[in-house]
Amino acid sequence: MDYEFDLAENGNVAVIGELDLSKRAEFTIGLAFGRSPHSAAARLCQSLSLPFELQRQRYIKDRQSVHRSDDKLKEYSGDSGRLLDLSECILLAHEDKIFRGAFVASMSVPWGQTKGDEDFGGYHLVWPRDLVQTASALLAIGYREASLRALVWLACIQQADGRLPQNSWVTGDAYWSGKQLDEVAAPILLAWRAKEAGILEAFDAWGVVSRAAAYLVQHAPVSAQDRWEENSGFSPSTLAALIAGMVCAAEFARQQDQNETAVFLLDYADWLSSHVEHWTVTDRGELLSGVPRHYIRINPSDPQVIGLSSDPNEAVIDLRNGAGKHPARNVVGGDFLDLVRLGVREANSALMRDSIAVIDHVLKRELPGGLSWLRYNHDGYGQKANGEDFDGTGSGGAWPLLTGERGHYELAAGGDPAPFIEAMENFANEVGMLPEQLWWMDDIPQLELFKGRPAGSAMPLCWAHAEYISLVCSHRTGHCIARIGPAYQRYVLRKTPSKIEIWTFDFQTSHIEHGKTLRLITAAPSTLHWSFDNWQTTRETKLTDTRIGCWFADLEAQTQPIGARILFTFHWEDRWDGKNFSVTIS
Repeated sequence: MDYEFDLAENGNVAVIGELDLSKRAEFTIGLAFGRSPHSAAARLCQSLSLPFELQRQRYIKDRQSVHRSDDKLKEYSGDSGRLLDLSECILLAHEDKIFRGAFVASMSVPWGQTKGDEDFGGYHLVWPRDLVQTASALLAIGYREASLRALVWLACIQQADGRLPQNSWVTGDAYWSGKQLDEVAAPILLAWRAKEAGILEAFDAWGVVSRAAAYLVQHAPVSAQDRWEENSGFSPSTLAALIAGMVCAAEFARQQDQNETAVFLLDYADWLSSHVEHWTVTDRGELLSGVPRHYIRINPSDPQVIGLSSDPNEAVIDLRNGAGKHPARNVVGGDFLDLVRLGVREANSALMRDSIAVIDHVLKRELPGGLSWLRYNHDGYGQKANGEDFDGTGSGGAWPLLTGERGHYELAAGGDPAPFIEAMENFANEVGMLPEQLWWMDDIPQLELFKGRPAGSAMPLCWAHAEYISLVCSHRTGHCIARIGPAYQRYVLRKTPSKIEIWTFDFQTSHIEHGKTLRLITAAPSTLHWSFDNWQTTRETKLTDTRIGCWFADLEAQTQPIGARILFTFHWEDRWDGKNFSVTIS
């Protein structure tokens, strides 16, 4: 064996080895890591001191001691459980072994072969959204302690105001600083699933749940980033997470004997639910002839611009990744499927069916292994059309996890999820890893790009493997395992309306529908000074404490005529707010 040594500028030694295979083609390679050269060398020599076959037997024995996938569940896969077993292994491997509960999104760097050393993050970071997908899938196949560890880890990195970092290192140190409301809601959903499974043990989840709920009440419904971490605005998938999360938080509040808090949270969820279509549905869509009314990908709005509320018919969205500006009504994605998945909307409504028809017309790709979908039209995150790596611009590929999401929808709509399970199995590479994206255009053999096979993006992607496990489990149970039961009861079966309109400092609504109550919510105690007659008479109302860090007051405006203005301001404990606010009855 020949070696070449190169001393890098930072003092680290890079070793390049060349193997002579002319006499023997079988050999053993050992690779070890440590906090020092001595510890790495010791681990390597300890490993090599035992015969490979003995090491293999020990590995298999250890693996079988924690393996949970059962034969009955495998019957609902399309490959006798092969990808199910591999997905289980892959998810478990992505939990940090020192900072337990920290499941990274992937051990890979998308298009890493052309990335420089300045790209420190890659996907080997923890995203709360991806972590909850992973933990929920593992919980579904019996990994109770792993799921609880993930919830506790999230609780430990949650900030005092309830916010979670966009992503972080396994140590909990934040990396990117984006604000994504669905990630704040994610631990609420995981906590509820843990409670339903009876695995909370001695952990009191009310702390993490109540802080997250308070943050959402103060800062929703406009998210600074959607689940694709790009545009700000009203996102149907984010709204689904917020509504389901609030319903779950109300369940926890009742468990704490805080019934008034539970009612407050449900009122907020009802308000969000009553506006979903107003915020995220166009009736002037032009993508599919004869289908003008459908959900859009996102209705752009800026949480930093107070009072801004875009009309989904008129708004223009500036897409990231160099995709340019487009009418928001003509940019669609499958994000609205989360409304069905979480139990917020019924699967077979005319609006849902029309929206399905639109995304199938625009985003569906028929690949050799089955059907898959693009994230949204004009997506610029992916391989370039000529096969070159993504470098800030490109053309978005088809995502296997979106095949899984569609399978969940079909199950909820009374269809068969089996073709979508089999498609995901076909999308895995030779060793069973699911990629972030698939190449969906014509083959480019010289770049090893083949239609329906992995592109150069992240692989494996834990979110995709978690989606696959969840879909197989949902197939077995006959319904989406992610569905939040109380939300399904409230909004699909009972279709609970809202009788209030909400105003917060982050969402200063300018109008209230005639006949509704105006609810003002603050993050600190105060006394409200308000008037229905342009300050000719003034009334005072002390805000009510919800016991989760929010205070509110209701102004009964039902008797006021259309066109009347409600004027109000706040007197805090030691000062006046210094500004008058107004809401018009319309």
